[in-house]
Formats: sequence, C-alpha cells, structure tokens
Amino acid sequence: MDWDERAVQASGLFARRCERAVVTAYRELRACGTSDISAFTACTTLYRIHHPEAPLSEARRLVAEWIDHHVVRAAVGPTPGCACDREPDAAD
Repeated sequence: MDWDERAVQASGLFARRCERAVVTAYRELRACGTSDISAFTACTTLYRIHHPEAPLSEARRLVAEWIDHHVVRAAVGPTPGCACDREPDAAD
C-alpha cells in the first residue's frame, strides 16, 4: 500500500466497510497484475459476500460506481451506495 492509499483510508473517505473492502481488493488485485474484468468480477463477488441479499445487477452497479469514484477519478467525498450501516464514528 502506498502513501496515497493510506492517506485515503486514514481520512475516512470510505463510508461503508463493504465499500472499503471492495476498493482495497480491486487496487490490490490490479497491482498484482490481475486483469480489470477479473478484478471487477472478484470485487462483485466480495460485495455479495457482504450482502448476499443483493441482486447481481445491484452488486455490479455499486462496485462499478465505487471503482470509478475512488480509483478512476480519485474523487473525494461520499459515494452512492448500499443501505448497509456506515462506518462507525471514532467515538462509537
């Protein structure tokens, strides 16, 4: 993990645990040389492990949105996402 990734994680830019897991997995898979589509498929599966109730189409849409937001555009700020609980505050 490079400095930029640690800074993003430390700053709390991920609103959900599943979102953090998906984006981290995607980055690590791509860094190891995994193709884009294989990394995307693995991350969609990872999302569905967190949310087995989610239809495949919803999982694909959210994973694509998160990868686009965090990896492709390197945007900051909240993302659209699933209805799961957000990360707990540090005070929790």
